[in-house]
Amino acid sequence: MSHKNVLAVDFGASSGRVMLGNFDGSRLSIQEIHRFPNDPVILNGTMYWDFLRLFYEVKQGLMKAKRYGKIDSIGVDTWGVDFGLIDKEGNLLENPVHYRDARTAGMLEKSFGKMDKDRFYQITGSQFMEINTVFQLLALLEKRPGLLEGTSRLLLMPDLFNYYLCGAQVSEYSIASTTQMLDARTKMWSKEVLESLGIPERILSGIVPCGTRLGFIKNGICQELGIEPMEVIAVAGHDTQSALAAVPARDKDFIFISCGTWSLFGTELDEPVINGLSERLNITNEGGCQGKISFLKNIIGLWLIQESRRQWIREGKEYSFGHLEQMAADAKPFKALIDPDAPEFVPAGNIPERIRRYCRESGQRVPENEAEIVRCIDESLAFKYRMTLEEIKMCTGREYPAIHMVGGGTQSGLLCQMTANACHCPVIAGPVEATVLGNAAMQLLATGELRDLDQVRSVAGASAKVSIYEPKDTDQWEQVYGQYKKMLE
Repeated sequence: MSHKNVLAVDFGASSGRVMLGNFDGSRLSIQEIHRFPNDPVILNGTMYWDFLRLFYEVKQGLMKAKRYGKIDSIGVDTWGVDFGLIDKEGNLLENPVHYRDARTAGMLEKSFGKMDKDRFYQITGSQFMEINTVFQLLALLEKRPGLLEGTSRLLLMPDLFNYYLCGAQVSEYSIASTTQMLDARTKMWSKEVLESLGIPERILSGIVPCGTRLGFIKNGICQELGIEPMEVIAVAGHDTQSALAAVPARDKDFIFISCGTWSLFGTELDEPVINGLSERLNITNEGGCQGKISFLKNIIGLWLIQESRRQWIREGKEYSFGHLEQMAADAKPFKALIDPDAPEFVPAGNIPERIRRYCRESGQRVPENEAEIVRCIDESLAFKYRMTLEEIKMCTGREYPAIHMVGGGTQSGLLCQMTANACHCPVIAGPVEATVLGNAAMQLLATGELRDLDQVRSVAGASAKVSIYEPKDTDQWEQVYGQYKKMLE
């Protein structure tokens, strides 16, 4: 079998990478060829993504890739829910707005005045989060209706990149499922949701499965950059689903945590779980590769540490993530705990001060320094994972012998060990670069180099290092967990 070179473009909430994947028939090696920041821009009170700069950086990655020989294909994955609007000439109407922008405040409750909440969940099976696409569109309908009137097409972020690369206007299934406008059972846009909320169906594209071959990079781009044509493939556009494709699980039933800025905690199913219990627990059914359903919960993750670090840098304290972890490891355990998903932790800003305020108002000892803040975050995340594990098991009626933890968060051995301790089961950590591996491997699946999702996972497991963390000190963690649950009641 000949070697294949593919490019995986992976956008996170704070940076982006263009990664080269080389497949030799059994192993997939990856290397970074271009990295760049992905900083939001606040202009006139609105927080935007700088799409023009991001597309420029993709082009820089394409030019750098020339030195590695022929590139067969390219795939793009990004965060969920956000989108760009284009007019009938194909022009971007404005930079996409960041999901952390304040425009969606109050839209969740307003939607329930237009559509029954239970019915809303029964159709979409989606976790209610005010950042979701549907609530962003409600905000536009209320505050800027003229913008939607001039819109020919709404394209979610990976679809927007694909469109400007090759001209295809489609919605890939996994990213479409983050909108809360998709019928989880039919895997099509829900006319009932759209009509109830007044969202024009005409602006939405047809939905295509993950692994769809969209065409080749536009001739104009090839000429501009001096590159040879390469195929554009709609991989799992939502980065969570690209990461899930690379979970090296051998059992059909497994639990995963895709751990980064957000922690996506769940399991993979053949069909959605939509009932009164899953609605009460606010668990989502997200579309995945080869038509699978990810039954999962979105938990605010390492955003809390990332944003805390940014605050400390503003204060003149330049800590590396490794230094912060070591400081936290040396701190006294269980001094204070938080609910990572409390609404005050969603916006950017002074997270350490908000944590201190949360602890003060909940009658706990207040973390006094950086080490105690990070320790508080890590322990709270581990306990939130335990709560979510119990909720998933209640809904599926299944047991899970281990937790597969993938993504950048696995570089924190402290968090991995705490998760094993809190959940009373082993944590299999890795691959760190699960999203990129999944992106690249799904390109290989689309072009026939790999057979199915099982082989994708087999190749990912053979191509990356994993570490196993066995649970420790479980009696102590169990005692504190009981206190944590009562605090959140």
